[in-house]
Amino acid sequence: MKRVVVGLSGGVDSSVAAYLLKEQGYEVIGLFMKNWHDDSVTISNECPWLDDSNDAMLVAEKLGIPFQTIDLSEQYKERIVDYMFKEYEKGRTPNPDVLCNREIKFDVFMNIALELGADYVATGHYCRKGTIQNDGETIYRLLSGADHNKDQSYFLCQLSQEQLSKALFPIGELTKPEVRELATRLDLVTAEKKDSQGLCFIGKVKLPDFLQQQLKPKDGVIVEVSEDKGLYSNKASEFASKEEELEYLSRKIEYSIRDGEIVGKHQGAHYFTKGQRKGLAVGGTPEPLFVIDTDVEENVIYTGQGKNHPGLLKKALFINNDELHWIREDMALKAGETMQVQARIRYRQPLQKATLHKVENGLYIEFEQFQSAITEGQFAAWYIDEELIGSGVIS
Repeated sequence: MKRVVVGLSGGVDSSVAAYLLKEQGYEVIGLFMKNWHDDSVTISNECPWLDDSNDAMLVAEKLGIPFQTIDLSEQYKERIVDYMFKEYEKGRTPNPDVLCNREIKFDVFMNIALELGADYVATGHYCRKGTIQNDGETIYRLLSGADHNKDQSYFLCQLSQEQLSKALFPIGELTKPEVRELATRLDLVTAEKKDSQGLCFIGKVKLPDFLQQQLKPKDGVIVEVSEDKGLYSNKASEFASKEEELEYLSRKIEYSIRDGEIVGKHQGAHYFTKGQRKGLAVGGTPEPLFVIDTDVEENVIYTGQGKNHPGLLKKALFINNDELHWIREDMALKAGETMQVQARIRYRQPLQKATLHKVENGLYIEFEQFQSAITEGQFAAWYIDEELIGSGVIS
């Protein structure tokens, strides 16, 4: 009988995952990860960890499986929270959920599970795992969830072959309504529970409050840049090489206050991200203002009117070699090679047709259509059909 440790989060997905594994004949152990102590930055009563851990315990009782809580808040602070602060400080926008899966659930947590004699670790993610044989070697595949509306493969885009080999995703073949229906039939306390909205395993966090713990507010100006600025029209017509063209298409436009007019004030450029519309508190423009760039050095936010402002749209992005990751190492490109894929630059974005171009120092993704708000620090992930092949941090 193989032993599986399930990350019971106190939500409906992991509850049903535990039930399905038990039905399949595994010996199942439920573990709840406590990743955060500071309740002052969660929105009160919006799923503080205590309620979640109680719900997880009640589910384990109902399913008749052993249960315990483990405290990973120290590792979580080191690997996720400190990383978040560093990224925001640099003016990048991190994705803690992707990191949490790579660094906490499928690393720290997985190691604890293996010490408990587990053969596998299971989570309630909406994705699937497949295997193929290549020269007598087993290769693990990360496939999107059967419920395309809930597919969470993107959040696992940084997993390695080693991590995937020990992972199970029991609800990957189900849709969310089917999961809820099953939980209701089993009379699980989590059946009707709302999906958690906050940071991975912290609960619903007020992000500005969270960031203000380390990044102090400081007054700066909001500048509006008009779309007919010369910045956008200097299309270079001749490129000496494809790489030169890609470099141009993915370039970061350098703005200065002289490029627009001051239309408002803010409390800190590091609290804002590209494509953001809320929180600017500037009215009176024919179309709403969107953040097109932030300058954390000078503490200036650059904005443009409307979601089709050229400052938001780009056709290519670049990933440095040291932030490039292939789940399918056997498919990794060498310099000079290209690959047709479908890619996304954020969770829930419909997949976009794109071409990967491998160069000496990294990888370009060239999209067929313009993409809005390509944001430094976020993860781009690429797929062939239903399989997630690789990912990287947008530089």
